[in-house]
Amino acid sequence: MHDHPKTRQVEQGGFLLFLALVSLALLAIVLPFLQPMLWAALAAILFQPLYRWFLAKRPLKTTQAALASMLVILFAVVLPALWIGSAVIDEAAGLFLAFQDGQIDVAMYFERVFGALPANIQSSLDSAGFGDLGDIQERAQTFIQASLGIIAAQALAIGGSVVGFVLSFGIALYVGFFLLRDGRTIGEAILASMPMDRIIADRLALRFLTIVRATIKGSVVVGLVQGALGAITFWIVGIPSVLLLGVIMAIASLLPAVGPAIVWAPAAIYLLATGAVWQGVVVIISGVAIIGMADNVLRPILVGRDTGIPDWLVLVTTLGGIASMGLSGIVVGPLVCGLFLAAWGIFAEQREGGNSPAATNQPDQAARIS
Repeated sequence: MHDHPKTRQVEQGGFLLFLALVSLALLAIVLPFLQPMLWAALAAILFQPLYRWFLAKRPLKTTQAALASMLVILFAVVLPALWIGSAVIDEAAGLFLAFQDGQIDVAMYFERVFGALPANIQSSLDSAGFGDLGDIQERAQTFIQASLGIIAAQALAIGGSVVGFVLSFGIALYVGFFLLRDGRTIGEAILASMPMDRIIADRLALRFLTIVRATIKGSVVVGLVQGALGAITFWIVGIPSVLLLGVIMAIASLLPAVGPAIVWAPAAIYLLATGAVWQGVVVIISGVAIIGMADNVLRPILVGRDTGIPDWLVLVTTLGGIASMGLSGIVVGPLVCGLFLAAWGIFAEQREGGNSPAATNQPDQAARIS
């Protein structure tokens, strides 16, 4: 009887160790398919309203509603994305080969732009040491070739592992179906089993859902819209490789302040400098009045409220997430940052005293996957 408390502690410690080991083992097993499962979870969160709409049309038919939602996602989102991605890779590979064969001369483009500048600007550049653009041209050509080479290498990697890609794609669809159908139940079970106060778990879950929806709608969707508008603009004025440039513009939209202007502004300068005046004017008008304003118009409509993360942190965590995890880092980076800020905010509230978890309660139902 005297050793009973110590025995209980040893048993509890042994169980916690087993729990940690079996959790790590499961993580190691699913690690090869972690990214498709992550995107399946994100799609289930984002398209939950669509599932609810189908369920309202067919009450109690959860399987049919989830299946209908997955069909819409497949034909309206996934297949067009795969088609665009394939076309972008083809354009990048073609440009890479053109650079290698010398069919595209970056030096000539620099010289044409420099020669079209006013004489006073040319003299200013000469006095500043930029009159001889040979080094700049060489660096720019090397950078463009390296960037296009990365995209071409990714195409070869995907093509060389078709079986793995198809398997990951199938797992994403399969997991997404069950997360759509059973997401609310799964979310409730996760919150109930988390080793923390339920009110705090609800607040973190609410923060999680807010950041996921805001990141996908506010960054991914707005970026895609801006990229599409840029691609249409470049197509109108006759610039080649519009899909590739549109994707680059969509990625550049993640950068605050400059955003897509980092793509369309040099294009407009080149068009104006080489005598394509109306084309350059069209690109400028579209860039300022349409592409630039799309963010200001769409983000409040799609997001509805701020994530509470400063812009500079969004930029750093997004780029860091992309560097660490690839495309998934666009969402994972800001998500980790938002949960970090939320957790420390709750900790600060508790330290200040007087504010128990119950005092800062959020509606439980809003925190659950809905």
